[in-house]
This record gives sequence, C-alpha cells and structure tokens, in this order.
Amino acid sequence: MDYQIIRLTDQPEIKEQAALWFHQKWKIPFEAYMESMEDCLLQKSPILQWYVTMEGNRIIGGLGVIENDFHSRKDLTPNVCAVYTEEDRRCKGVAGALLSYVCGDMKNKGIDTLYLLTDHTSFYECYGWEFFCMVQGNGELHMSRMYIHGE
Repeated sequence: MDYQIIRLTDQPEIKEQAALWFHQKWKIPFEAYMESMEDCLLQKSPILQWYVTMEGNRIIGGLGVIENDFHSRKDLTPNVCAVYTEEDRRCKGVAGALLSYVCGDMKNKGIDTLYLLTDHTSFYECYGWEFFCMVQGNGELHMSRMYIHGE
C-alpha cells in the first residue's frame, strides 16, 4: 500500500475534501469541520491540527488534535479526535502510522502528552496509548475510556 500522511497546514488546498470526508464519517456538521480547519490554517494554536492519510487522491484515514473532544474533563487536553480509517484499508497499519506521526508532530511542537476519548478497548494500546480513566462525554449516558500518550 502506498499512502502519504499529510498535515492540513502543509496542503491547505485539501481543506474542503477533508472537511467533507470527516463529516461523512462522524456526522458532525461540515461547517464545524471547515471552521476548525480554517482556525488550524490560521495557526492560532499549536494544539489545533488536522491530518489525513492519502492514497493517491483518496483520503483513507484521518484525525484531528483539538482542545476537548466533547467531554467533561477540560483538564485533559489536548485531545486526538475523529480517528477513522476506511474499512477497506483497516488492519494494514494506516491507523498506527497516522497515530505515530501525529504524536511525533505534536512532540515537535512542544506538546508531549495527548489524550484520546474512545469506546474501543485494546486497540490503542497496540500503539503506545495507555488507559487513563473513564470520562463522561457531553450528552452521553455511558462513560467512555480516556487514553493518554506521552508524559
């Protein structure tokens, strides 16, 4: 498989394609992704970042780094969010490569610790993440798992 991990700040021309892709995967309004990506491009904060994995012109994976991924623990920041790999590209190392790239990129920006909210169990441990605590997601009835990477 031949793919490339791209920071939105390095290729801002893919912003609309990326916003539409994330919207289709997570059902969060397209406009919310566009606004977040525009703020990322303005480089208001080293925390706000968006990344995609491209295979040719096709996005096959992606994630963002934001202050808070819609949960009650505002002290656990920044958060990796919207992690997704296309079904036909899963189990091929795409997610692991993307997570590793993002952790390294954020470390280069002076951010050593990242958090990630998920309902997955055992997936993120394969990539150096550790379970940290249970957290209440905004509007969620059940607690979700918070992972930590770094420190």
